[in-house]
Amino acid sequence: MSKIKLRGGALLAPLPPVMVSCGTMEKSNILTVAWTGILNTVPPKTYIAVRPRRHSHGIIKESGEFVLNLTPTSLVRAADYCGMYTGAKVDKWKACKLTPAAAEEVSAPMIAECPLSICCKVTAVQEMGSHDLFFADIVGVYADEALMDEKGKLHLERADLCAYAHGEYFALGKRIGTFGFSAAKKKKHPQKNQKGR
Repeated sequence: MSKIKLRGGALLAPLPPVMVSCGTMEKSNILTVAWTGILNTVPPKTYIAVRPRRHSHGIIKESGEFVLNLTPTSLVRAADYCGMYTGAKVDKWKACKLTPAAAEEVSAPMIAECPLSICCKVTAVQEMGSHDLFFADIVGVYADEALMDEKGKLHLERADLCAYAHGEYFALGKRIGTFGFSAAKKKKHPQKNQKGR
C-alpha cells in the first residue's frame, strides 16, 4: 500500500465526542471534547484537552471537577451544539433539552440522557500550547440500567455510542472482535462418534 506524506498535525481518529459537564447543579455548563482518553487503570485516570479561551476552562480549573458523558447517536446533534456554542451566552441544557443529574462524588452534574457518566477530579493541569490538559482521577462511574445484564456485567454495545473522525460523526458499526481474541486458544470440538465404535 502506497502512502502520501502529509504535514504533521492533530489527526487521530476515531475519537469519542464526549459531552463534558462542569460546575454545580445550580450553575453548570456543557462542552464537547474529542481529545480525551484513559491514562491509567489502577488507579483509574483520564484527561481532557480544553482551550483556555473556552468558557468551561475556567469553571473546571476553579472547581477541579468534571463529568465525562458518553454520547449515543441519538444525542449527536446535542454534542455538536455543545461544541459550537459558548455557555457564556447560551444555556446548553435548555437548548438541547438535557437534564442535569446529581452525582455523589462530584458537584458537577451528570447528563441524565447519556448512557454512561464518568465522574472526575482534577489532579493536575498542564499547559500544552493551544490547549491545556486536565489530568483527573476517575472517582465514580454511572451506567444506565439498560446497559447491565442480570449478572451485573456492563454491555457498552447497547449504548449505541458514536465516534468522531476528522470533522465528521459516525455511528459505531458491528463488533469485529473482542480484547484478546487473537491470542485465545481455539476450542477443541469433540469428534463425532464413528460408525462401529
